[in-house]
Amino acid sequence: MTKKATVTTKYAALLRGINVGGSRKVPMAELRTVLEGLGHGDVQTYLQSGNAVFSSAQTDPVALARELEAAIEAHFGFRVACLVVDGAYLRAVAEACPFPAAELEGKQLHATFFAEQPGPERFAALDGAAFLPEEYRLGDRVLYLYVPDGLGRSKLAEALARPAVVKGIDVTTRNWNTVAKLVELTGP
Repeated sequence: MTKKATVTTKYAALLRGINVGGSRKVPMAELRTVLEGLGHGDVQTYLQSGNAVFSSAQTDPVALARELEAAIEAHFGFRVACLVVDGAYLRAVAEACPFPAAELEGKQLHATFFAEQPGPERFAALDGAAFLPEEYRLGDRVLYLYVPDGLGRSKLAEALARPAVVKGIDVTTRNWNTVAKLVELTGP
């Protein structure tokens, strides 16, 4: 009798709002330990801003995110919103980018990931022309954001973070350098 090989998928966990301004500290070594404790393999972290890559036989990214949120809360004592996406989704996000990513600096292009697809009504009150040369485009559970002077100075990013746009949906933003690295780390 031969053992059946377990098929695993590579995922990226995107944690929101950790290690910023000295609060909600989640050391990456401890995050790796938490993920390994959940039974995930090939665990790696990238930067200190809450990016982890792991392999799992589980096939439901939403269930993986809820499980990780519960484990983080149990370990660190506070809730952290987590989005879990697989490598194929990240590659699709990168391939569908409507902006010339290869020609831009990483700080000029960002991806805001949504836990669920936002409806167009959330963006209806935004007059895109008022923010030019900054621009955004919606994709599949992602918003592509072009900010030529960087995110910190962006009026459009500020407008997109208002409750009318994001209320009730877990969201987290990564610059394009991080997106590209996560695509690489979750690749085959």
